[in-house]
Amino acid sequence: MLELLIALILSVVATVLADALVCPRSGNKSLGLRSMAGIVLTTTWVALMFGIFIAISGNLILTVLAVAGLHGLVAIASNAKWRVLGEPVVFSDLALLGAMVKHPQFYFSILALWQQVVGAIASFIFVGLLIWQFEPSLSMALTGSAIAATAFVVLALVLRSKGVAQLALTPNLEGDVREHGLVPTLLLYWIRWRAARAALVRRAESAVTSEGAREPYFGPDNAILVVVQCESFAEPTELFESGGADLPMLSRARRAASQWGNLHVSGFGAYTMRTEFGVLFGREEEDLGFLLYDPYLTAQIDPAKALPRKMAESGWRALFLHPHDMRFYSRDRILPQVGFAELVDESQFDRSSAETGRYVSDADVASKILELVDQASSPAFVYAVTIENHGPWAPRGDASVSSMVDNYHRLVGASDAMLGKLLDGLNELGKPATLVFFGDHRPTIPGASDPGGDKHTPYVIVQVGDGSSQHKKPVEPVDLTPAQLHQAILDWSRRTP
Repeated sequence: MLELLIALILSVVATVLADALVCPRSGNKSLGLRSMAGIVLTTTWVALMFGIFIAISGNLILTVLAVAGLHGLVAIASNAKWRVLGEPVVFSDLALLGAMVKHPQFYFSILALWQQVVGAIASFIFVGLLIWQFEPSLSMALTGSAIAATAFVVLALVLRSKGVAQLALTPNLEGDVREHGLVPTLLLYWIRWRAARAALVRRAESAVTSEGAREPYFGPDNAILVVVQCESFAEPTELFESGGADLPMLSRARRAASQWGNLHVSGFGAYTMRTEFGVLFGREEEDLGFLLYDPYLTAQIDPAKALPRKMAESGWRALFLHPHDMRFYSRDRILPQVGFAELVDESQFDRSSAETGRYVSDADVASKILELVDQASSPAFVYAVTIENHGPWAPRGDASVSSMVDNYHRLVGASDAMLGKLLDGLNELGKPATLVFFGDHRPTIPGASDPGGDKHTPYVIVQVGDGSSQHKKPVEPVDLTPAQLHQAILDWSRRTP
């Protein structure tokens, strides 16, 4: 029993100390420890994990290494995310584990080669150690189960206690990690998310099926509305202290725009789906509460609010185009439920003649958009998500700041050229059209574009195809949130010439 107690204490101490190193760190100068509530939650959680591991493995040393190693790995991952994206790990990141396995280049390209090699070696050593020291026994299985069951009951009681139940009632990820620690924040936010999701389900079930008569569309049958969500599209002159290249097609679009300005997205360097959800579903982040960290997890619960559903009810045919795997964020399952009549994925692009680059080019995306709208025989709404500018900005291992900035200039220039190609192509089609173009988030380029500053990206709304965009009087910029852009798109769909 003494050895068991010592092993449990070692697991707790190792985890608490690892948590103290997680960014943002506590303002408490005493070893950087978190609040007492945070330490209690961490200790109880570790006891639960300890019981599970000892019941399975039957080896005390292996259990200590597994529990401490698991929490150390989470701490390292959280600090890496903090450094790159300005946000610690949140519970909903677990939903991306499947995507990490299927498309590791999305997540590990930010690591240096030596970091990837060390990580791979450490993983092999850890798995080998697990196999070597694995010695299950009935007595240890019973002991571990008893510890896990006791810890689970205690954890449930602690979470329901008056003091803890009042913690983290509103989203404040950075502040809560700093105050209580990463493990308690993961637990609390998961519980708050479950409650928010249940409330959303209840509201959706009790809502009246019809929200009132939809405003019908009285425009021409050949009208076009194209929305382009452009990957990592931002102005280099705003990103880099040393300045950067101008985007001539963006400037041209602003001069011809009916509306333009800054789009105030919440994420930096990633989380395309947060911006995408705001534009498609029109819900502000303050209304989402704890659902905001991955709103696609609950997107299908209330499809009536989705932009494609509203437009389909007004007579538009909605298409979603993304030259990648539609299983990301379960788009393949969710988007048809919310009103998209057709999904155009990577299988519909010819990569045999692709130039250097990991992803389908923005130029090819523009060509596909123009092909789709040219073939349309009814009012067509195309929502396109690009991917060429996803990075990495050090594709050949040159991770110097100047090289990454140069590569970003090249890729964002391709996105800017796509904007020009769409403006010209839609004009040449001769159909009345509205083009909405915006960046989903800014890029993260260590040493040049780091989290912590401005997050906004540009957006433009241009009416084309009737000659009006060629002689428009410039308008003053108007800043929007993604949810406000949702309403603007809906409004423009009803006034298309």
